[in-house]
Amino acid sequence: MEQTFNERSFWQKLTRFAGRAGRELVEKALWLFYAAQRPDTPRWAKTVIYGALAYFILPFDAIPDFIPAAGFSDDLTSLAAALGLVAIYVNDDVKAQAASKLESWFGRSH
Repeated sequence: MEQTFNERSFWQKLTRFAGRAGRELVEKALWLFYAAQRPDTPRWAKTVIYGALAYFILPFDAIPDFIPAAGFSDDLTSLAAALGLVAIYVNDDVKAQAASKLESWFGRSH
């Protein structure tokens, strides 16, 4: 699955749709992305992560992203399911990296 994930497409979609997708979806995507970058994350977990991220960046999915209020719900479900499987690899460092990026896009959370 790693072969179908494209990092450039991931960053393009994330920056383009961050405002519409919302902080929660972006946070989960970033947690997964940064967890996959860790050298101690096992291959099986990276496969799960890249599968969920590949689904996120696909231009065609179950619920098109342009549909108001529902467009990103399938993406969030996919990311949440992946997080459930690989949560142990989402450590404090991963969350700090994501928080830094989130703050640059959304400002400080309350």
